[in-house]
Amino acid sequence: MQDRIKYWRGIEELENTPEFAKHAHNEFPEFLPVKETSAESSLGGKTKRRDFLKLMGFSVAAVSLASCEAPVRKAIPYLNKPADVEPGVANWYASTYYQNGNYNSILVKTREGRPIKIEPNPMSTLTPYGTSPGAQASVLGVYDHNRLRTPLIGGKEAQWQQVDNEIASRLGNVTGKVAFVSSTIISPSTKQLINEFGSRFGNFEHVTYDANSASGLLSANGGTVPGYDFSQAQVIVSINADFLGTWIAPIPFAKQYIQNRKVSAENPTMSKHYQFETHYSLTGANADIRVPIRPSEEAAVITALYNGITGQGGGGEVPAAAADAMAAAITELRASQGRALVVAGSNDPGTQAMVTAINRALGAEGTTIDTNAPFYTKQGNDADMIRLIREMNAGTVGAVFFYNSNPVYDHPLAAEVVSGLERVPLKVSFSDRVEETSQLADFITPDHHYLESWNDNEPRRGFLSLTQPTISPIFLTRQMQDSLLTWSGSNTNYYEYIRNNWRKVATGDFNQFWEQAVHDGVVENGTTMLTVNNTFTAASPVAKPVSAAAIEAVLYEKVGIGTGDGVNNPWLQEMGDPISKATWGNYVAMPRSMAVEMEIVQGDVLLVTLANGTSMELPALMQPGQANGTVGIAIGYGRKSDMMPVANGLGANAYPAATVVDNTVLYTGPVTLEKTGATSPIAQLQTHHTIMDRLVVQENTLAKYKENPKEVTEYIRIATHEGPAKPATISLWDDYEYKNHHWGMVVDLNSCIGCGACSVSCHIENNVPVVGKAEVLNRRDMHWMRIDRYYSAVEHEEKDYATMEDPADNPSVIFQPMMCQHCNHAPCETVCPVAATMHSSEGMNQMAYNRCVGTRYCANNCPYKVRRFNWFAYFNNDKFATENYMMNNDLGKMVLNPDVTVRARGVMEKCSFCVQRVQLAKLEAKRENRRPRDGEAVSACAQSCPTEAIVFGDMKDPNSRISQILYREQGERAFHVLEELNTQPNVTYLTKIRNLA
Repeated sequence: MQDRIKYWRGIEELENTPEFAKHAHNEFPEFLPVKETSAESSLGGKTKRRDFLKLMGFSVAAVSLASCEAPVRKAIPYLNKPADVEPGVANWYASTYYQNGNYNSILVKTREGRPIKIEPNPMSTLTPYGTSPGAQASVLGVYDHNRLRTPLIGGKEAQWQQVDNEIASRLGNVTGKVAFVSSTIISPSTKQLINEFGSRFGNFEHVTYDANSASGLLSANGGTVPGYDFSQAQVIVSINADFLGTWIAPIPFAKQYIQNRKVSAENPTMSKHYQFETHYSLTGANADIRVPIRPSEEAAVITALYNGITGQGGGGEVPAAAADAMAAAITELRASQGRALVVAGSNDPGTQAMVTAINRALGAEGTTIDTNAPFYTKQGNDADMIRLIREMNAGTVGAVFFYNSNPVYDHPLAAEVVSGLERVPLKVSFSDRVEETSQLADFITPDHHYLESWNDNEPRRGFLSLTQPTISPIFLTRQMQDSLLTWSGSNTNYYEYIRNNWRKVATGDFNQFWEQAVHDGVVENGTTMLTVNNTFTAASPVAKPVSAAAIEAVLYEKVGIGTGDGVNNPWLQEMGDPISKATWGNYVAMPRSMAVEMEIVQGDVLLVTLANGTSMELPALMQPGQANGTVGIAIGYGRKSDMMPVANGLGANAYPAATVVDNTVLYTGPVTLEKTGATSPIAQLQTHHTIMDRLVVQENTLAKYKENPKEVTEYIRIATHEGPAKPATISLWDDYEYKNHHWGMVVDLNSCIGCGACSVSCHIENNVPVVGKAEVLNRRDMHWMRIDRYYSAVEHEEKDYATMEDPADNPSVIFQPMMCQHCNHAPCETVCPVAATMHSSEGMNQMAYNRCVGTRYCANNCPYKVRRFNWFAYFNNDKFATENYMMNNDLGKMVLNPDVTVRARGVMEKCSFCVQRVQLAKLEAKRENRRPRDGEAVSACAQSCPTEAIVFGDMKDPNSRISQILYREQGERAFHVLEELNTQPNVTYLTKIRNLA
């Protein structure tokens, strides 16, 4: 035993031996040229500790141990366990997600020191429940092995010391303006640091621009976004503002909006929502009354609304198709003084000035608009950016820094940006990879991923939050703020800089205040720190008309892809657009009538020629509800970078279709369309459009609900906490008796806005594979949970299934989350020859993966079509390397949930009601000798829903929320899908109610 101990060496001892250094040099010479001067250097200064871990096959272990409170110094066995890491037990960190206007206060789940899941932070009053799809999927980015691993000088890898010396030297000799270009920054400390950095120069400017600008809105409201509060509005009129999907602050707005959309017999009231828009948006799909308008008609619509409310001005005539709806909207707005709200998505300052005047006339300020709490999520100034582009071309800019901005890709004057950068002596990018703008930079100093960073945030005045790292930096990156501090000659790191800045707002003992703020993630006591110094020229309330054209194009953001920040994330690519259900690329969305006239069918590749003479090729997609004479094209695609393999070459860049008018970017313009003769199929998750006269989803009107709540829904036979409902007919199944727990779910179709966050959350929580465009085209998507979108059908005198599948020209929309229904009489259980699918004693339909032999009988017999078959080993198959490129390597696999097995080829899988979460809640309760409390077991979909449309719980608990909902709604809005089949699902839906009166 003594000899064994004597000759045993731990890893940390072995790595420092000359023998290992010699062996490593002989076997892996590519790692040895790296020279580091940091305290982490080892192997005689020839290589660094992280390379040693790679050589030993410990790259996964290194990242596993890289928690923020225990930075990796040595790879050690778990014989010496880190104090803050308990194997098998999750740690949670409060943090903040912010990207291009999309804000979420979040909790980050880590396992063995690696972040794997993001959930909402209930301590926040701004986003207390639910997240956006982008926030959910952002955890994958930290494991992106295509991020830059070192800084670059002239495109070649370099050391930080060399980069710092050269930048400091060149800044000391800079002549002309020094410009710092960024997208909107909501961090008070970051903005203060940028200003302090710039104060060293005689001519410095921080230019803020957003890829999808709200400059017109800012100019009409003193440089900030009004503090909209949709929860106070009884009547809402929106003109091309997708406030539930992508406009300004969609997650806070969704929380507000849905408060007046939840209807019950005790409170049978709803807000009234009018939507006038060109492209069918997520917000338009949730409106009670939606009217398609062309971009050239928007000024007339706004002017008519302005005249009707204020009694001032003159202007164009409202389009005939919108006249009745506009008259009704004006009447209801005027009748709802102090409880009305008008919003517009236009970037024209005159249009936004008219909207501001309308809201003032309606008494919105102080009620539906909180004047003391504006939003800071959009701060971009179009005029400043355009002026800077001209100054670069004039040769008066000596240095420019790019932070979270890529104008060579996403600015309509991209060609002028390129020519201007050629005349700037010093160009520095903080991009985490080589992309369109950074490839023109002299230096790329890659920023950390936000999950590796410290920061603070103020998305709305008086609402502060913190960002804290959940893992130590995986690569040799450095936070942008630390780079500025280094180049300023400061010895302070950014963490201490934030702490010092927050001393100004602390109350009581600072250390105690700080620890509580980091723990909670938010400080919402009315304290404000952010300074916004936007300077805008006040606009007159006169909408600038857009010139009419034969075909008018409108640019829009997809909910998942945004302005392009989600384009390289395979989870978001596979999510699909909520309206078109299309995945993996953009397209030309056009109304069917225009397609018929031009003899275009879906999938025909069109040559789209823009006003500036440039062109792009995209396939056509038939989009019901698209305004006649218009097309819609999503921005964020058409990337060309080998460091973005998912996005590279996918779709086309639509930003050049935007136009610049009077120093303002307008996201519309004339186009011409020409068939190329080629075809490109569009991968859609759903190709049927209507319910084909089946009782799949149910809807009714508010008037009928008020008249008799018990007659708005057909087939009302649901389960309550008293047990499953007894069928009215003889059944082949035996009924189950649930003695302890009976898990179930309720989905309120009135609350579901169709954003898709639940689908992405389910994907991440349950290790669902990404299959890519080709497999989606083969109808082999693997989503355990999908959001079915149904259009209202064309009405015919005789019911004909062939014609009923045709949606109306301007259809209403219903979204229905569809997952395994966990039937008490499950058809899948009956036909499985090996009992791989079975019923649990708590009402769940379970899958024993190692028993499944892949007959697929269960999928054939499932009326809900929610079971998924693994045709391939997606995570370890070179055929799917591009789609799963982040997870087809050891680093990417670290995002997988260790509590859920990764299924093999030939195995059937489906929704499990997140049984791993249920079991954890039961075990925690058992340790305390009690029953699980309501809300302790929450499925991933329910936790990520921003409108609380999904409620999960124990139906055997009479005090649970789900039992109370079912008891209240029984005989009113509750129904089961395809109830006539008598499968007795444990998922109950609540009928959609529309306010059409």
